[in-house]
Amino acid sequence: MHITSSLCVVYDGTVKKSDQQPTRELPPFTLLMSVYGGNTLRELERAVQSGTIEQTLPPAQLVIVRDGPVPDDIQRYLDSLPSTMAVWFAVEHPDMPAPTVTVVPLEENHGLAHALNVGLEHCLYEYIARADCDDVSLPNRFATIIPQFVASSRAASHARADGPGNVDVLGSAIREFSDDEREPGQVRLLPAEGAELAKYARLQSPIHHPSVVFRKSAVIAAGGYPEDAGRFEDYMLWERMMLNHAQFLNVPEPLVLYRTNKEAYERRGGFSMFVEECRLQWRFMRDGFTTPWQFLRNVAVRAAYRLTPMAIRRRAYHAIVDKRNGALESAPEQPEPPKRGRHSAPDDSEDATSAS
Repeated sequence: MHITSSLCVVYDGTVKKSDQQPTRELPPFTLLMSVYGGNTLRELERAVQSGTIEQTLPPAQLVIVRDGPVPDDIQRYLDSLPSTMAVWFAVEHPDMPAPTVTVVPLEENHGLAHALNVGLEHCLYEYIARADCDDVSLPNRFATIIPQFVASSRAASHARADGPGNVDVLGSAIREFSDDEREPGQVRLLPAEGAELAKYARLQSPIHHPSVVFRKSAVIAAGGYPEDAGRFEDYMLWERMMLNHAQFLNVPEPLVLYRTNKEAYERRGGFSMFVEECRLQWRFMRDGFTTPWQFLRNVAVRAAYRLTPMAIRRRAYHAIVDKRNGALESAPEQPEPPKRGRHSAPDDSEDATSAS
């Protein structure tokens, strides 16, 4: 595969740093994504575009793991992405080096945890941001979270010797949307840090995975993403990192638009999902992360939620989030809807307008 400028594509299992690296006061970071056959080209385009060319602080590297076979249009997009990225930045940000593009193809689909572990091996930098291929990063996401990550770490390094260490995992609030990102919905807030966040982690995941930035070394020290955790690879990783004394922090700004729809709520329920979560809770108790009483409480809460009809589950979920947001603080005002970049495919409404 041809390598141009500060771009590279991995097809032989190796990756090399480019000779052209950005000069910046803040440390460079990698944006890590995974795409599989269930994603659509429209979703992937928006996720990539919003996480790179639309960012006021773009990543120095973009790593996309192709988790098994994908549709032909997505494969063509991945093949052309290195040169496309170079053109985007040359035209719109000529004073900025284009991110290195690293595409890692896997022949078979082995799940998100495995794909992310493979992707970690190709990340060039200590700071790694995650993004899902069906979500949208708001333009100020990295310009907000990377400086806070660095500032929090510097503050921790000057703290007393027996105090907490550097921040290892930093997430943000997220805002839901369905099909139109110009109509964002409910905000999901999480506790910020310390004892409140540690207590919350014994009941629910303490970090919104699509919003996270973490230290590569801290994730590797915890063993990487567990590949035997079903659909809870992120929650189990946070558990391992907390037991490994990693430091967590959440910021209240919603920096990611999180795609959710009827299918997403359906996936959150059902007997198989409940069984997976019972296994997760059993492992938490076995690891000493939760107590026997917390195990029983969590299983009871999950049974009530996972096994109820979808319509009731959806209303209950929104009510729970509203109550939690109110307990933390007032939800932030709705952000200005991000402008759709000219590089992405038109949405359905634009298609209809053109047709008329």
